[in-house]
Amino acid sequence: MIGRLAGRIDYVAADHVLIDVRGVGYLVYCSERTLQALPGVGEPVALYTDLLVREDLLQLYGFMTLAEKEWYRLLMSVQGVGAKASLAILGALGPDGVGRAIALGDWNSVKAAKGIGPKTAQRVVNELKDKAPEVMAMAGATVAAPPVAETGEAAVVTEAPMPAPAPPGAGPGAQAEALSALANLGYAPGEAAGAVAQAAGETPEADTAELIRLSLRLLAPKG
Repeated sequence: MIGRLAGRIDYVAADHVLIDVRGVGYLVYCSERTLQALPGVGEPVALYTDLLVREDLLQLYGFMTLAEKEWYRLLMSVQGVGAKASLAILGALGPDGVGRAIALGDWNSVKAAKGIGPKTAQRVVNELKDKAPEVMAMAGATVAAPPVAETGEAAVVTEAPMPAPAPPGAGPGAQAEALSALANLGYAPGEAAGAVAQAAGETPEADTAELIRLSLRLLAPKG
């Protein structure tokens, strides 16, 4: 199983990229958002990958981060959501946006992805809501796959890379830390994720401490 590819970009098409790894070209399908984030032709690149195996098909799908890859795998587990639909959702919302939409039960945001109807969007939210906190926390602990400098190589990832310093504001790192703090305070993962997602959406510049305060305010009993 190929878990990671590192090489140089040969060309970028509408829905895939060709990566030259020591003279072997790997065709990797990606979301629109991931394709837009790739460097130019001839530049080094590394992507985490997932191999789709069917009786008459072998296709590689590529992701900038392990969190994006995990959302792809979870979306694929939902009935009626295949690889194309998963990439459409990730392309429309990004991995962080998918986490927020699911944590908040916002199926209308999921429905905005091309080819996703209301019933499928509701199914995505209902089936993955309990799994959102774990992936949202993962997003704060992983970084993009590092490219190689000169010669590419195909590799299987066995360990996550060391996390990069978290930027200020309510980014994935701050959200992950807030989720962990709320879990330590005894809040259920689902309600904690919903509160953190709402707080981060309303106050994007909030740091970890502020995000915790805002989330606790949202979780406080009303009345």
